Amino acid sequence: MSADLQWMIIRNNSSFLMKRKDVAPFSKEPSNLKGRNSFRYNGLVQRRTIGIEPCRDGKGVVLITKNSCVRKPIKKYRRTELKQNSRKTFKTIRKLVGTGAGRKDLKMAAVRRASALLQSQKPVVVKKTRGKKKE
Repeated sequence: MSADLQWMIIRNNSSFLMKRKDVAPFSKEPSNLKGRNSFRYNGLVQRRTIGIEPCRDGKGVVLITKNSCVRKPIKKYRRTELKQNSRKTFKTIRKLVGTGAGRKDLKMAAVRRASALLQSQKPVVVKKTRGKKKE
């Protein structure tokens, strides 16, 4: 079945769809990088998809790519854990997404998603406030 036909079917009826009044619809599907309900970012109907998720231990990200020619569901997705520092992680994502493993149009969206996840994993430093001067 073609991706266009699949998109026409699930565009308005999907279990991942979140509709609100006066707001564009969002989507919670696994390989959707921006969370938008659009054909471009949809992770279900595209032949090649890219997903970025946090690692289970809370350090680093997991790059998920979809293999289009595999018929076994367990081998359909390739998971790559990236636990280096942020610059090496971004370089690896750009390299893998820019080649045949991914889609070049989603390269910056994948890097931004990884950046947001890595930023959220950093510990929050509480700044001490100075007390008032005594007169």
